[in-house]
Amino acid sequence: MFFAVGILLWLLTESISSEQGFQNAQEIVSGFFGTFILWGILTALAYHIAGGIRHLLMDMGYFEELESGALSAKVSFVATVVLSILAGIMVW
Repeated sequence: MFFAVGILLWLLTESISSEQGFQNAQEIVSGFFGTFILWGILTALAYHIAGGIRHLLMDMGYFEELESGALSAKVSFVATVVLSILAGIMVW
């Protein structure tokens, strides 16, 4: 995630630097490699958010037992896969 923030900040500074910088950033993102990197960043973000929500629920006292904790982990992974597919549709 930390490396992804660096990539996104670099793209942001490139795009707002000038009109030519915006064109360069647009070309980078529109290529297959750039699109794949963006999809990977969004997938990592989805995993981070799903795991964070799971841990917030655990902090509130839910899903702390072994069986319910394993089930919440599986639900978290399924939510990550669904969000990853949606991110892939959005990016491509």
